[in-house]
Amino acid sequence: MDLLRFITCGSVDDGKSTLIGRLLYDSDSVSLDVLATLEKRRHASGDVDLALLTDGLKAEREQGITIDVAHKYFTTPRRKFIITDAPGHVQYTRNMVTGASNADLAIVLVDARQGVIEQTRRHTLIASLLGIQHFVLAVNKMDLVGHEEVIFNQIVADYQEIAEQLKLPHVVAIPLSALNGDNVVRRSRQLVWYQGPSLLEHLESVPVPADANPNEPRFQVQYVIRPQTEELPDYRGYAGRIQSGTYHEGDRVRIWPSGLETVIDAIEVSQREVATATAPQAVVLRLRDDVDVSRGDTIVPTTAHPAVTREVEATLCWMHERPLKAGRKLLVQHHSAVVKASVTAIVHKTNVATFDQVGTDTAQLNDIVRVQLKTALPLVVDDYRHNRATGAFILVDEQTGETLAAGLVTETDPELFATPIPAEPAFSI
Repeated sequence: MDLLRFITCGSVDDGKSTLIGRLLYDSDSVSLDVLATLEKRRHASGDVDLALLTDGLKAEREQGITIDVAHKYFTTPRRKFIITDAPGHVQYTRNMVTGASNADLAIVLVDARQGVIEQTRRHTLIASLLGIQHFVLAVNKMDLVGHEEVIFNQIVADYQEIAEQLKLPHVVAIPLSALNGDNVVRRSRQLVWYQGPSLLEHLESVPVPADANPNEPRFQVQYVIRPQTEELPDYRGYAGRIQSGTYHEGDRVRIWPSGLETVIDAIEVSQREVATATAPQAVVLRLRDDVDVSRGDTIVPTTAHPAVTREVEATLCWMHERPLKAGRKLLVQHHSAVVKASVTAIVHKTNVATFDQVGTDTAQLNDIVRVQLKTALPLVVDDYRHNRATGAFILVDEQTGETLAAGLVTETDPELFATPIPAEPAFSI
């Protein structure tokens, strides 16, 4: 059974937590003890407060909003799901970036009374930058606008402009009411003019993305295993997770950034030797030669083509109250690799209202900017569009260890890759 990871995003009070609660409740994915708790905490109308299934923090319950990123898990006969509920407030955009980084699909919630607003554009932009291919425009609270088809069609038309600007590859629009359950798990009799699938039907049928770049294997060393015991005096293994592609016993590989070559002598999965392993398996590689390999190094077949560079152009979502200025020194953490770096230039900022690129010399909290970075040591990276696992990194403050920004590599040699990028959006209702 395959797995779909999706995120719900939208503005405050659009009904994200209620929608997730309805999905869990109507798909019979809520345990009996939780159901008993919900029965004790009903709305004044007598309805169960489904938002309580995701809004767990005390501050969230008091304010009636989502602050932190919440994860929920459920399974239907057709598929497993991991849901990420992202906060809607502008000041928590950084939380939304974190939540969307591993998602395969984004549900963009819109209040039918409000239509498309700036947060709709902001969250769609971030989701598209993070490589999400499938979008659901969920027009919620249709019961509060009389289930009017004309209102839904206008919102769809407004969002289609965004889809065309950002070249979103796959967008499906669904009218629904999370509070009443219309078109969430089952199709609604209140929206007879809508002939498409319910939200859950669509989630169960949408294709799950395969390995982003199966022809470009990547493996970064997280830990060097050297027990040096009497039983294993000469054992040396390199543990980590295969980030993309497949590795085979006997593959000739190159160690980056040193460039040394050797051969994979054995592959271990759960302390058992296997002939092959593929992403995203956690493995231990044993190499034939006694070469110098450290935490953060990347092991790839000699036929692979990663970018090994000290100069990177990247898109950042700035996550710190202190503004970013060109010349600032910081750390780049690329999975296990941590190197010193400096921001040599801020190329431009993206206006979330218009998607225009405007000049700037600083990046404020939640700004999305393109920057140029120079690192003290080479990084082994890929263009994020072609490999999400190896094209992402974070910026860290040297002194405090605080996370400053989430970054996506945007400049490597495009001729080395063959993954197509859709040119036109596919929009359906």
